[in-house]
This record gives sequence, C-alpha cells and structure tokens, in this order.
Amino acid sequence: MRNKGETQHPTAYMLCAFALIFTAVVGIYGIVFSNENNVAMPRRLLISPNITAQDYGGGDLPDRIGMGGEMHCSKDSILVFQGQTTPLPNGIPTYTVDVENVCISDSCTISDIHLSCSWFSSARTINPAVFRRLDYDDCLVNDGQPLYPGQTVSFQYAETYKYPLAVSSVSC
Repeated sequence: MRNKGETQHPTAYMLCAFALIFTAVVGIYGIVFSNENNVAMPRRLLISPNITAQDYGGGDLPDRIGMGGEMHCSKDSILVFQGQTTPLPNGIPTYTVDVENVCISDSCTISDIHLSCSWFSSARTINPAVFRRLDYDDCLVNDGQPLYPGQTVSFQYAETYKYPLAVSSVSC
C-alpha cells in the first residue's frame, strides 16, 4: 500500500512486464525445443567422417551428417544453388549460381565438373574459365580445375527464364 503523495516508479512496471514476457517466451520455447520426438525439426549432428559402425558397438549408425565411414568423392558432393538477382537495366532477369563442393574430407578434391544445362546462353557475359557451355546439355565449371572441399565457384547469367542446372559428371 502506497503512502499519500508517493508515486510508483514507471521502471518497476517495465521490469515486471519484461519479466513476465521473458518467462512466458522461455517457457514456450523450452516446451517446443525440448521435445525429443519433434518430427518437424529433426536434429542432425556433424561428426567425423571416419566413424564406423564398429565404433558404435556394431549396431546401427545414428542419423548424423558425415556417417558411414570415410567420405568419398562423388557427383553428390557437388551442389548447385540458383537464385534470382536484380534484373539488367533492360529488364532481363538475372540469376546467381553457386557451385559448391560440400564434401568435408580432405580426399574430396573434385575436378572436371560438368553440369547438364540444355542450350544454356546468357545476355550477360560469363568468364569462360568459370562456366561455359561445351555442347548441348554439357557445361564445364571452373575450367575443369579442382574444386577443393568447402570451395564455391559463383557466376551470374541473364536470361528470360532460369535454366535447370544439375551435376552430370565429375572426376575425383
């Protein structure tokens, strides 16, 4: 109970409100993220690529990225990402392409990366050492030179539609 003439400090109200909101938010997120059976948000952990089933007593390997023994070079280690970017001044749409070696093993240096690319062409000049069409549905990345683990090669092209680009072959 306040004495006559005594005022409640506004900061006290703000601190109480903050504490209540903080407690509510932590409680909600604690419930959402502590659910081990949450199928909408599966958890995957990075571990060494050299772990084998024998390290787990010969049983099934846990669902983790990098499992299955030594990682090997394959065309699945190369990912192609495309996204639309700012159009050219004349209105032609442009796209940025990232070609990335996602393998984490030192033995995953990948070269001679070819993409299926239909009749790829671009209204914007692309450095041929980065990306060029060799023939119908055959484009070469990085002039055939190695793409090391974690390395990305990027380029932009301009065309009225986005070309479907997919890895067709690599050399390990």
